[in-house]
Amino acid sequence: MTDAASELHTIIDFIRYGGSRFNAAGLTFGHSYDNAMDEATQLVLHALHLPHDLSPVYGQSRLVGEEKAHVLELFRRRVDERIPAAYLTGEAWFAGMSFKSDPRALVPRSPIAELVESGFEPWLGGREVHRALDICTGSGCIAIAMAHYNPDWQVDGVDISDEALTLAEENKARLHAGNVRFLKSDLMNALKGEKYDLIVTNPPYVTHAETDALPPEYAHEPELGLRAGDDGLDLALKILRDAPDHLNEHGLLICEVGEAERALDALLPELPMAWVEFKVGQMGIFVVERADLVAHHARIAELAATRP
Repeated sequence: MTDAASELHTIIDFIRYGGSRFNAAGLTFGHSYDNAMDEATQLVLHALHLPHDLSPVYGQSRLVGEEKAHVLELFRRRVDERIPAAYLTGEAWFAGMSFKSDPRALVPRSPIAELVESGFEPWLGGREVHRALDICTGSGCIAIAMAHYNPDWQVDGVDISDEALTLAEENKARLHAGNVRFLKSDLMNALKGEKYDLIVTNPPYVTHAETDALPPEYAHEPELGLRAGDDGLDLALKILRDAPDHLNEHGLLICEVGEAERALDALLPELPMAWVEFKVGQMGIFVVERADLVAHHARIAELAATRP
């Protein structure tokens, strides 16, 4: 890439070059951005200390030598080391908010962001929420976003990883989320006596086979946040089992299981789960009422008991 520095001059030049390099290298785009041009844009703007939504009128601005070297080094690392762009920039956007992102937790990317921004309607149906819980909080993005958009809510975020919780606390301070509390807990095991009106969770749901076959970019993320058994449901079934103990009478559980949706439907066809339709279609996120979890608790507990 060194030779390119003498022939590339403007912001647009470098974005185009980066996009071409990334496509030629066959990179995978599954961490905040879904295409080469968007990733190249964010890496260039990060290197130049410019805002992520910079006006296109600056596209013809020329880079100095030091800036060119910085941009090309980021491109090199993205191609050679397959590091997700969010880890290279140290920043990921979720629900319109900027989160610190590094290998202590997965890169924020859940479609739950769309639910947060829409106030979880129509699923909440206007019911009041005073306390909400985010299980497997990771970087804290869901918990903090819920707290930001609903300043009258008290939000807890739990995770089993000390490293993830440290990152979540840094994001709490970064985004001044005073109505969030982070706790260490293996799912809900450390939450005895705690009750919530809404539980939201994006637990690990990638099968063993899928985890083993993931592109190199995913190797930079903690495997603890991905791997979830032969069918991807090891954690989700335990959450379904234990959620009634921590939901108020009219409480609601919203859970992401991704591609494990079909496996869950096959295991629990009798459980009334509403699968959320997003702007781009269904994305493996369901909504279920506490009353229905209670009604089908015996079968859910039986299934969860078979998991490690």
